[in-house]
Order: sequence, then structure tokens, then C-alpha cells
Amino acid sequence: MQRAYRPTERPTRAMAAAYRGRVTTEVQSGTKLATYRELARQLRIDSIRCSSAAGSGHPTSSLSAADLIAVLLAGHLRYDFAHPEDPANDHLIFSKGHASPLVYSMFKAAGAISDDELMTFRKLGSRLEGHPTPVLPWVDVATGSLGQGLPIGVGIALAGKRPLDAPYRVWVLCGDSETAEGSIWEAFDHAGHEGLSNLVAILDINRLGQRGPTELGWDLDAYASRVRAFGVDPLVIDGHDLAEIDDAFTRARGAERPTAIIARTLKGRGVSFLEDKEGWHGKALDADQERQALAELGESPNRTFAVAKPERWVPRPTARAGAVSFKRYTEPLATRKAYGEALAALGAARGDVVVLDAEVSNSTHAEDFKKTAPDRFFEMYIAEQQMVAAAVGMQVVGLVPFASTFAAFFTRAYDFIRMAAISRANIRLSGSHAGVSIGEDGPSQMALEDLAMMRAVHGSTVLYPSDANQTTKLVAALADRTGISYIRTTREKTPIVYAQAVEFPIGGSKVVRGGSDKDRVAIIAAGITLHEAIKAHEVLEKQDIAVRVIDLYSVKPIDAGTLVDAAKATGGRFVVVEDHWPEGGIGDAVLAALAERGVREVRYRHLAVRKMPGSGKPAELLDAAGISTVHIVRAAKELVS
Repeated sequence: MQRAYRPTERPTRAMAAAYRGRVTTEVQSGTKLATYRELARQLRIDSIRCSSAAGSGHPTSSLSAADLIAVLLAGHLRYDFAHPEDPANDHLIFSKGHASPLVYSMFKAAGAISDDELMTFRKLGSRLEGHPTPVLPWVDVATGSLGQGLPIGVGIALAGKRPLDAPYRVWVLCGDSETAEGSIWEAFDHAGHEGLSNLVAILDINRLGQRGPTELGWDLDAYASRVRAFGVDPLVIDGHDLAEIDDAFTRARGAERPTAIIARTLKGRGVSFLEDKEGWHGKALDADQERQALAELGESPNRTFAVAKPERWVPRPTARAGAVSFKRYTEPLATRKAYGEALAALGAARGDVVVLDAEVSNSTHAEDFKKTAPDRFFEMYIAEQQMVAAAVGMQVVGLVPFASTFAAFFTRAYDFIRMAAISRANIRLSGSHAGVSIGEDGPSQMALEDLAMMRAVHGSTVLYPSDANQTTKLVAALADRTGISYIRTTREKTPIVYAQAVEFPIGGSKVVRGGSDKDRVAIIAAGITLHEAIKAHEVLEKQDIAVRVIDLYSVKPIDAGTLVDAAKATGGRFVVVEDHWPEGGIGDAVLAALAERGVREVRYRHLAVRKMPGSGKPAELLDAAGISTVHIVRAAKELVS
């Protein structure tokens, strides 16, 4: 142990230097803790002020984490708020997005927003929405649906570790209530498996959820044992002891494995009538309560606090090997296989493309990309929520993610897809094994609601190719597509309809048979049913019934112009045939497009899957569902009769 020297002693130079060093350290430490204390107080005051002005919000959830965020912001975060696009910046995600008063108070403390803007919280037209979204340049992703911030953080950390080799660290503030979500544990599992030492989860264990105590309360040992089981190092601390918090963050920065800081906190910390009291979740303070709370907290420092900037780092250039060389197809091939081969070609030409798969890459054929670019292929195992979340995280740092699984299993991750749209994310999803045409596996594996599901996502693109050459062109188009994109692929081999040179603009369609003024019926199909429609055309042609077959490969956005032309030519006679439930799929898309363009007279037959399918051969199941050639012919003849 070092000891101070007394003036009466004859000090050695070494003793004097040691003393000066210890005093300097103590002074610096005291100054640092004083800064943390001032910042935490300001964060609490501003969280109350802005939520009280709004008349709504979650001030108590913000108060519990104020000390954690104060120490992080002033002591450990490396972020240039003037340049949020700096690739070296750390990433801070509020998985507990309802603590948005704290988020925005932190931005004010960093000098990113003014106090005037802070007081627009939750008002119409304000950037400071009820839960944070990327309308603010310092917010990576939208949060608010609990259990999503940590899985997205895993994606950002994965990108930093592997393809980017980036110096940034990912900090994620989680609430204790959201640890009941399975997606949190998918995230811990994957973080541990991948050894994401650049990921720090900060668990704000304040004991109280929305309606009362959480599942584990303050059983910090239970939290610690759970995260440890997933290969994540727990650090259990008092979440209001500034020195403990500072030490934990310091240790996390030097960790060799992912870290979970498990902080015991009090909901409503700093205000006597709020601290650890039930019934205050999601409630703003009225004027009298606000005055009392602010009197207890004292005068706000109302200052801007310095935030350390990251060291300069220039990412290595993303290599592009010139034009993409796609295969040319002349023989029948499953569109799922063409999808995989198109990804492989993209991976060879573009270093920014990454592919994620949920342990079915030998069926989705994403494994073809793995052979081309194994360092940019991510096996997410059977964890569809984590897969979609990781894709969202990777696009935050400029990568171009494609994520694939059986189309039916995207239903598990639908909330993540919905939130990805709010995040303004650019991700590409591929669902294979769609519809009854998959055959013997039966209805549990058949996606029959995926088109409706994906059409409902704001700003989404929904594509359904019918042959290999078309699939290749559409995959290439998706690589530069913004928003949420979905491509539906087929298990069975399908004949080649198009030459390689044909282009398929998103928002378009193709008239593959007919197209004259003599057409009496328009048959609308896509994917597997397009081939049934082509066969129906051959049958009807022999019976002198002229029909127009339209390949609606772009389900959304839809080619309304071609549909209107077909309505004029045929007198509004349409047969829509799809391997999907009748609700929300191609049929509804067609009727909506016609109605929006003012087409009122439509004679319409909708062939879709209307009863629960079983197992069988693909052709048997298409026929049993009423969507095979014979049913299309019958529906067309009924319309012209």
C-alpha cells in the first residue's frame, strides 16, 4: 500500500512522485464523480420537465437509469454528436425505448438539441416522438416494442467484429421487464456464441414493470446466472453508485467476452414520492407534483457536457469486382435455387452484401453465398427474431443484408419486420417453401399468409418470381432497394418462361400470353400459379377462347396500368389465381389497384387456398386447393359464358 510522506521526513524522489500521482488521481476521480453527479441530476430534471410539459411519457423509467447514462455519456461513450455518420462512433441503443425522456435529455446534455426542442417532446410535428426513431440522426433504430434493442445490437456488434473489423462498441440499455421476452435470450445466446466482446448490455433492474413487480424483482443473482449460462460475463452493481458504475464500464471496455452490467436501481430514483412506488409507470407529473419533484432534485446545472470523440478510423474500402456475372438458365430450376446462386454472384462482386439464414440454408440455398463469401455469411440458427434483428443492425452500419428462411417462419419475426419499417431500415427477406405446392411436408410448413403479411408493412416491396432468370434479375434489383423487401420463392422446379435478357422492373408485370383486343378474360397469376395459368391458356386457345395471362411478379408495388388495360380489353373479366389464403394476397391487391384507378365494372373469379391443406404431391395439392389448370379453365369459361 502506498503511503503519504510527511513534510518532516526526508522524501525520496520516488516517494514524492508516488504521492503526487495518488493525489492527482484522487482529484481527478473526485472531479469525474462530481461531473457524473451533476449530469445525472440534470438528466432527471429534464426528463421530468419534458414529460410534464407533454402530459405523458415515462419519467420514472427514465429516472432509474439516469445515473447509468450519465456515467456512460460523460465517461465512456465515444461519439461525435456533430458527425453521427462517423463510422468509428460507438452505438447506444435504448432497448427500453419508453425511457425516451432520458434519451432526449441526454441529447440536450450533449449539445445535440436545444432546451426549446426538448420541450416539444411528444407534440405533433416534433422529432422527439414518444419512443425514439431515426428521424433523429443520433438514433440508429426505432425501439418501443420491448425485446428488440439487444438483438439489433447483436447485429451491429457482429458487423463490427467480422466484415468491418471496426473499433466501435455497442451499448444497449435494457429494462428488466423486457427480459421476459424470448428475443432477449436469443440475443444473449448469439452474443455468447459469437464472443461479441464489443457488446455491452446494461440491465436496469428497477423491480417494477407496467402493472407491478417484474418476474425476478431484484434477484440479481438469477439474472447473473442466466446471462452467464449463455457465455456472457455478468457484472452486478449498485446502479446508483457512480464509482461502481464507472468501474463496471471500464471493465466492460476491456472485456474479452460480451458483458452484461446488471444494475440494481430504483424506479423514480431521486424523487421521494416516486421512488420504488407502484402505479407510476407511464404517468407524467401534474404541475404541483412537478414543482415538488424539482424542489427535491435541486437547481439544474443546465449545461452541456463534453463527450469523448472516437479515434479516427477509416474503414477499408468495400471491394466491387465490376459487373455481377449471373447465370443463364434454360432448364427448369426451383426459384429458391436461383435465389441462392444470384446471392453467390452478388457476393463475388460486392463486398457490402451479407447473408443471414436461420439454419435452413441448404433449403433456401443461401448456402451458395456461403461458398462464395463465408466471412459475410451469418448462421443465425433457429432464431428468426434474432436473424431479422441482426439484419436491421447490419444495415445501420452500411451493409446490404439478405435474410432467408421458410416463408412460414417469418411470422415469428413479424413484429421485428414491422419495427424495421419504423426504423427506416433497408433489409431484404427471402421466404422459400411458399404455398401448398411444397408438397408432403404439410400445412405447418406452408406459407399461406406471407403475401398479406408483407404487403401490410409500410413502404414494403413484395416480389414473387416464377422462373430462375426472373428471380436473378429481381434479386439484383433488391440489392439497391430501400425499405423492407420480400421475395417469395418456390420449392418445386419450374419451367423457364423468360430469356436472360428480359428486364423486370420493380412495380411492373409481364403479359406472357395474349395481349390483343380480342382477349375475353385476363388471368392474373404469379410464381407457381403462373405455370398453371399458361397451361390454362393453351387449353382455352384450342377452344377459341382468347385469354390474356399476366405475370404479376411485383405484388407490391403493383402494375395498375397493365391491369386497367386488361379490364378495358376484356370488359372487366378477371381470374386471379394464387397459392395463398384468399385474404390479403394477390386477389386483394388486384381489386384494390383497380378500385384506386376508377375501374368499377369487374366480373371476378378468385381462386385461392380456401380449406386447410394436408400432405400430398404438389400437383395433387394444387388441384385439391382449386388452383390448378383445370380450375382456371373452368373459371375463365364461366366468365365468358
